[in-house]
Amino acid sequence: MARWLIIAGIILIVSGLIYQFAPWLINWFGKLPGDIRIETVRSKIFIPIVSMILLSIIITILINLFRR
Repeated sequence: MARWLIIAGIILIVSGLIYQFAPWLINWFGKLPGDIRIETVRSKIFIPIVSMILLSIIITILINLFRR
């Protein structure tokens, strides 16, 4: 359990550093074809379907690589 908490902490720190110092690396998120963005005068709705599917595939591959 402690090992997974340490790994999760490291991942959070690395993602925070990327977001702080290299935001262009994650600009693609939410701008892929298939992501739904509805903007009206009074509200904004954003549903990143394709981005979340891609992120899920990448995380699944990484988890399977680290487990073996």
